[in-house]
Amino acid sequence: MKRLIALLWAVLVLATSAGALEVEAPSALLMEKETGTVLFAKDEHAKLEPASVTKVMTLLLTMEAIDAGTLHYDDMVTASAHACSMGGSQIWLEENEQMSVSDMLKAVCVVSANDCAVALAEAVAGSEEAFVDRMTQRAAELGMADTVFKNATGLPAEGHVTSAHDIALMSRELILNHPDIRQYTTIWMDTLRDGASSLVNTNRLIRFYEGATGLKTGSTDSALYCLSATAERDGMELIAVIMKGSTSAQRFEDAQALLNYGFATYALASAAPQTPLAPVPVSLGTQATVQPVLGAGDRLLVEKAQAGSLTQTVELAESVEAPVAEGDPLGTMTVTCGEETIAQLPLVAGEAVPRITFGQMLLRMLRMALLSA
Repeated sequence: MKRLIALLWAVLVLATSAGALEVEAPSALLMEKETGTVLFAKDEHAKLEPASVTKVMTLLLTMEAIDAGTLHYDDMVTASAHACSMGGSQIWLEENEQMSVSDMLKAVCVVSANDCAVALAEAVAGSEEAFVDRMTQRAAELGMADTVFKNATGLPAEGHVTSAHDIALMSRELILNHPDIRQYTTIWMDTLRDGASSLVNTNRLIRFYEGATGLKTGSTDSALYCLSATAERDGMELIAVIMKGSTSAQRFEDAQALLNYGFATYALASAAPQTPLAPVPVSLGTQATVQPVLGAGDRLLVEKAQAGSLTQTVELAESVEAPVAEGDPLGTMTVTCGEETIAQLPLVAGEAVPRITFGQMLLRMLRMALLSA
């Protein structure tokens, strides 16, 4: 009886969450970080001005430079006249003022400082123009087909557009592969210049939404109110993108509605094999067997009601013939919930097994003969 009540309650929660989901913004998207699955979309490919949400790409390229070792958190960046001329949201850098990369990242993430965004762009690429070229190239690599970048800040510029879909793609790339950005995006209040400059995050979800991890706000008179909001609960991180919100408060309300829906409806389940996978025999190989491994990620996005009721069925090849390349298909693992198939995941060779040569075969036969003598 308890199990039946729990099941009915889960179904009620799912139905209520899906039915109650409303987003006022004309364009929005909800994505799960680990798998990249889109959980909700509303005119997600509309090409709109992103305002300062543009800086997600600026942050991504900066973090990639840091991880590559071409830029360091404690490097001092000298503010150029161009960087200081940005206007809009800023920390009022003075020409030739020096500030660490870390402090500039903090200023960009917390108060959306345009002057620091351009200073970082110049530190990474030599000039904002060269940096924008890199932004464009990286956008293409990420499949951001709706996007054209004209600057590193998101300040109004003719033709500078992106979409909720593309913002989710670059946001995912940033938080998935550069989690250290959280040390800045989760700051609510802080200071710079030895306490002389106060910072308060433009993203109020950081203070008021449980599990909020970032990411970037943006607003101009023409773009209206935009947001890429990220939050994590129970090991699952979601990305909610809002574009052209009518008011600042409404964009946060819309983002919360998306995040609440995602957390109420979905969960990440382990896709790791529940029992060890048996080695697959290899004929004519330098070794007798090859070990299968899961070819996809080991996390599976499922409806929350299904998370505790998943079963696995493994089908492996009886044998394979060498040569075997790492990643070659060896079978399939099917994940089900009751009679419903949730996913079919590839099982692949975890190592390469070369084909045995004539000389190696001769030596093997001689060893066998000696052992049997």
